Amino acid sequence: MLKLFKAIAILEGISYLALFGNMLFIKHNNPELYHTLLFPIGMAHGVLFISYIILAIMLKFELEWPAKKFAIIGVASVLPFGTFYVEKKYL
Repeated sequence: MLKLFKAIAILEGISYLALFGNMLFIKHNNPELYHTLLFPIGMAHGVLFISYIILAIMLKFELEWPAKKFAIIGVASVLPFGTFYVEKKYL
């Protein structure tokens, strides 16, 4: 299950950055493309984010992570590049 969590962490980070890229760069340059991409990128990120949190909770109990490690992994999910850092350092 840890391999799956690592993959979800990377994909969640990529989808988060894609969502930010869509909001910051494409919105002002091409509004039509922005609205076309917003739903699929947002939906993918939402599913990956929920998967990340659920798998983190499952792994906390399975691998008996301390509360501090679990909190760091949880907070990293809302920070840009946070999941990449967690995947490299904690997993």
